[in-house]
Amino acid sequence: MISTHVSHKLRTTMAAETNKPHVAVLSSPGMGHIIPLLELAKCLVIDHGIHVSFLNITTEASTAQIQLLHSPTLPLGLDVVDIPAVDISALVSDDTPIVARLSINVEESLKPLKSILIALGKPQALFIDLFCTQAFDVCKELSIPTFTFSTPSTSFLAFCLYLPTLDREVECEFIDLPEPVQVPGCSPVRTEDLLDQVRNRKIDEYKWFLFHISRLPMSDGILLNSWEDFEPTSHEAIRKHPFYKQIPTPPVFPVGPLIKHDKPELDNECLAWLDKQPLNSVLFVALGSGGTLSAAQLTELAWGLELSQQRFLLVARKPTDASASATFFNVGEDINVNDPKAYLPDGFLKRTKEVGLVVPTWAQQVSVLQHPSTGAFLSHCGWNSTLESMTHGVPMIAWPLYAEQRMNATMLVEEVGVAVKPVGIPGKGVVDREEIERVVRLVLEGEEGNVMRRKAREQKMSAVKALEFGGSSHELLSSVIKEWKIEKEISV
Repeated sequence: MISTHVSHKLRTTMAAETNKPHVAVLSSPGMGHIIPLLELAKCLVIDHGIHVSFLNITTEASTAQIQLLHSPTLPLGLDVVDIPAVDISALVSDDTPIVARLSINVEESLKPLKSILIALGKPQALFIDLFCTQAFDVCKELSIPTFTFSTPSTSFLAFCLYLPTLDREVECEFIDLPEPVQVPGCSPVRTEDLLDQVRNRKIDEYKWFLFHISRLPMSDGILLNSWEDFEPTSHEAIRKHPFYKQIPTPPVFPVGPLIKHDKPELDNECLAWLDKQPLNSVLFVALGSGGTLSAAQLTELAWGLELSQQRFLLVARKPTDASASATFFNVGEDINVNDPKAYLPDGFLKRTKEVGLVVPTWAQQVSVLQHPSTGAFLSHCGWNSTLESMTHGVPMIAWPLYAEQRMNATMLVEEVGVAVKPVGIPGKGVVDREEIERVVRLVLEGEEGNVMRRKAREQKMSAVKALEFGGSSHELLSSVIKEWKIEKEISV
């Protein structure tokens, strides 16, 4: 059942938007999924005149998710519909890994999906992310076209499309393969870069992941948060390589980069501090909406920043020795209880006050990246952060934590040439302060850093070109929605 509040909201919004094509967007929980799906929704509303109903799974929603999807600044024509929360406490525990927990959450939350879509008047299409494939069955019953919006990289999508075949052909654990995984038409994936979800094929995490990506051919099309010129080899492979044709792979549409755009706060401490710094002089250190380090690693990072004698802006979170993915479901919870003095090295804040700024928990990432004083970005290499960095022409120090971030980091270093990766990443022990000092100096002072910065600026120009009217991403998204507009004109 849809609540009375939601039903009233649907009727009100639909009355106002009745002359526009109407689609729905559905994201699994987690800011890394919700942000790009919401940006897609905004793009459809603002740039293409579509009425969008954003279906919000409220079960285990984080504080950050609630604030984002109930912001008063969302554009007219974008209606957020809360799907009533369900009790999944008997099905998951604190130890349930991310993909399994997401999948159980989505499966239980989407039980009323059919009635919700009917109440919406059967939208002309539904967009989902990779972990909402349960929606395929409902939409098939209702004859609603369903598109997958793949929020990670094109290279990651190619790996996902190949994984069911790899699963059938390989008996051992993938991590034990003697050679890198040869993804058809793409760069090989080293076993140490494989995402966590495929490292143990016997656990539910892998089974859920394989379930979802095995259903990708059920899509009417796959949208990508990337653009053709950023990952040309992977795009070419998916479109033309015989392997992907025989799956068969649905039509693929790179429509990105779709990133969040901050409205800079007038009294923002970070931006005011950056205004006083020289051009391209500051290293921005932020590890995503939920990324954390161990106490030992955070200590080494702080010392490395201090030893480098470079300017830095550090978004500090309380260290934890738990998995970096453990904070996935509580983003924004610690914003008022985080005191960096309690866990950074004694005297660090005082010794570095002339060259560094430490802010707890969160910063306006896009506003910082687009500031002219920002010269580099130490990042976990989540795809949203990667796109934000490239869109603003900022080179990176790659510090992957979990999921597909190791694959992203390797691509950014070896294929795109816009990043450096410290020796010791990923996570076999602590990266020491001397190595951190080395890479910080390299990216901000050295000639290698200048080369990376030049390449990052080339990607910035390429991204702008793709998104502008007539650009590849704009035209591909227009081609997807053209049919709905024609149908709406005929019905009217």
